[in-house]
Amino acid sequence: MINRILIRTKILQILYAYFMCEDKTPAAVEKEMFLSLDKAYVLYFHLFALPLHITKFCADKIELRKNKFRPTEAELRPNLRFIENRFIKQLSANLELKDVIKKNKLSWVNHFEVIKELTDLIVNSDFYKEYMTAKTSDYEKDKEIWRKIFRSIIAPNKALENALEEQSIFWTNDAEIAISFIVKTIKNFKAENDIFQQFSPQYNDIIADKNFAEKLLATVINRNSEITQLIDNHTKNWELDRIAFIDILIMKMAIAEIIAFPTIPINVSLNEYIELAKEYSTEKSSNFVNGVLDSVVNQLKKDNKLIKVKQF
Repeated sequence: MINRILIRTKILQILYAYFMCEDKTPAAVEKEMFLSLDKAYVLYFHLFALPLHITKFCADKIELRKNKFRPTEAELRPNLRFIENRFIKQLSANLELKDVIKKNKLSWVNHFEVIKELTDLIVNSDFYKEYMTAKTSDYEKDKEIWRKIFRSIIAPNKALENALEEQSIFWTNDAEIAISFIVKTIKNFKAENDIFQQFSPQYNDIIADKNFAEKLLATVINRNSEITQLIDNHTKNWELDRIAFIDILIMKMAIAEIIAFPTIPINVSLNEYIELAKEYSTEKSSNFVNGVLDSVVNQLKKDNKLIKVKQF
């Protein structure tokens, strides 16, 4: 689940705090980075538990309506398709999900308003109404309704975003990427896997990804003076203290990656950090960052200080 995009984002956040405060050792910063990545993986499971709480909320509402003083015919014989969703039944019994929830003491019970808001948005959506009134249903349709819910309702929900920030400082801005992996994971669910269905692993390649994170973080910190001078040399018409600090930090990370990882193509690194600038700064900043980085790369090439190796 943890890919290079998330690793770069986490390092950006960790380095921002490090350079602003400078009260932590590099070793402490590295420890915090890996803790943050671990927490991102926990969030993946925490969000996977949301459908279980939403389904229970809907089931409880149905029972309340059945047991009121004078229930209507519709309340006595409700449409149970949503609460009897086969994907949800499989998910609720999944051994790995249960284990992670128990170990990390994850729960949504104290966030009733978030569950209620999400449920209201779901039942008022067109795709929910289409799902509930369809003449036929199967396991694939039961999966697809939840993929749509995660993409269209859960992902953009501000109340959920605020609730996550309250629960952990490490979960700020992590929901989007976690949900993207949840949507992919749901697609890979198979009915025959029953309670043993596997989730995405924390790392696709634990050794390579951890080495990438360690080396990128260390390069920015240990070669900070050298990299800062490179940026200064190519922003002669600007004083560094007038450039947004986040832009400087993004450029430092990009240069560190370009010089420290000979097997990563330059254009891959440049594109990733331009996207980071768009996400954490402005469109104007991304153009500025792109221009400075192009200038730095051209100078490094001219000075024969840039070595790239093709992977076969």
